[in-house]
Amino acid sequence: MPISVTEDIRSVSELKRDTKKIFRHLHETGRPVVVTVKGRPDVVLLDAAVYEKRLAEINLSKLLSEGEADIRHGRIKPARETIKDIRRRAGL
Repeated sequence: MPISVTEDIRSVSELKRDTKKIFRHLHETGRPVVVTVKGRPDVVLLDAAVYEKRLAEINLSKLLSEGEADIRHGRIKPARETIKDIRRRAGL
């Protein structure tokens, strides 16, 4: 997620003074806004919809990584066997 150095880095003073403007920019661009305190990055603001999308991507990536580790370590079984186990547990 690219950040524009000239548009997406704001001081805490700017945030206090221009909150609506900064939020509008954040929602329109979908890019995060880095808020600085005394010239150093302090917090990152992110549109809620963008945050949820990124969180879903991170969670999916984690699941895929765990699945790949299972495959690497031989913790697998045929799909038919897995389906039978699921049906048995569900009482079907």
